[in-house]
Amino acid sequence: SKSNVYPTCALLKIEGVLSKEDTKFYHGKRVAYVYKAKKEVRNSRFRVMWGKIRRPHGNSGMVRAKFRKNIPPRAFGASCRIMMYPSSI
Repeated sequence: SKSNVYPTCALLKIEGVLSKEDTKFYHGKRVAYVYKAKKEVRNSRFRVMWGKIRRPHGNSGMVRAKFRKNIPPRAFGASCRIMMYPSSI
């Protein structure tokens, strides 16, 4: 069947989050996908793609994150870093 793929939107599984209610803490938090490039820019080979957690996906603790730029297919299944800001506590 036909299915749409949205390259700016990615599904993330957060460790220790098992329900839809647990994901509410992470809404609005920043997500960083860090990868290594061949060319060195500003004395570093590491690059970052930034995103934000938007909403839950399903009932088992998955979340949807929207990235500023399209994330590459190599990033599907790779680990991301979730920053604990901005905080709503």
